[in-house]
Amino acid sequence: MRFTEDFKDYELIDAEGGERLERWKDIILIRPDPQVIWQGERKNPLWNNAHAIYHRSNSGGGYWEPLKKVPDVWSVDFNELTFRLKPMGFKHTGLFPEQSVNWQFMQNKIKNANREVSVLNLFAYTGGATIACLSAGAKVTHVDASKGMVSWAKENAVVSGLGDKPVRWLVDDCLKFVKREIRRGNKYDGIVMDPPSYGRGPNGEVWKLEQQINELLSEVGKIMSDRPLFFLLNSYTGGLSPTILNYMVKSLIAPDNRGTVFTDEIGLKITDRDMVLPCGNTTIWTD
Repeated sequence: MRFTEDFKDYELIDAEGGERLERWKDIILIRPDPQVIWQGERKNPLWNNAHAIYHRSNSGGGYWEPLKKVPDVWSVDFNELTFRLKPMGFKHTGLFPEQSVNWQFMQNKIKNANREVSVLNLFAYTGGATIACLSAGAKVTHVDASKGMVSWAKENAVVSGLGDKPVRWLVDDCLKFVKREIRRGNKYDGIVMDPPSYGRGPNGEVWKLEQQINELLSEVGKIMSDRPLFFLLNSYTGGLSPTILNYMVKSLIAPDNRGTVFTDEIGLKITDRDMVLPCGNTTIWTD
């Protein structure tokens, strides 16, 4: 399992009984996590001194219960990058800190390429990978179906001091966009995608990962450049085996069977326990 210890503004303090105890800079949050199935003693006093806790609803979704004053928006830093956070519906804050290990991988590949690098970020959310790649010197195309998420990503670029860097911000259905790029003849040296298990496009298009991942990977393979650096596929769904995703990337993405494909879990180290919490997996092709 890969994980970073460089994210000083984020800490997974403890995890027990279906919940995480987390520090986001100086804000303490308690959030549910279905992976945390173990039971044990909650020794850390911050369990009883959090700023807010997220409660699931039996009918789906849930709500934040503020226990102290929580800012509407605050920021965390990861090395030279800055991200704005907001308590969102369905327990999220707008950032997945476990992805920082992938950001570092892409940054290293871009910096060591010693040439101009173009990156495509699909299902790009609030732009963690976009901001990381921009900071390493790449030009980036950022695509997400949610106008609100694209606006949020733009804010993250600005507060990271990258607002003037070469980036295209696009609100679009990712599969439709890739098919148009094929017709246009556009190519990318690096591609990262973080598709949801289920979602909807900007015009109501239904996305189901198990049904559409094969077509998406087939089409994405056609827009890899002649000198590609990397391809990353994140997956959080239990419906697709990591081994199957590895096979699919090998057959549909790896150019002429060159390079290396590997799949690994990514996770978060739990400070109060000798554990790393799994947070999905990433399949990577690299030259």
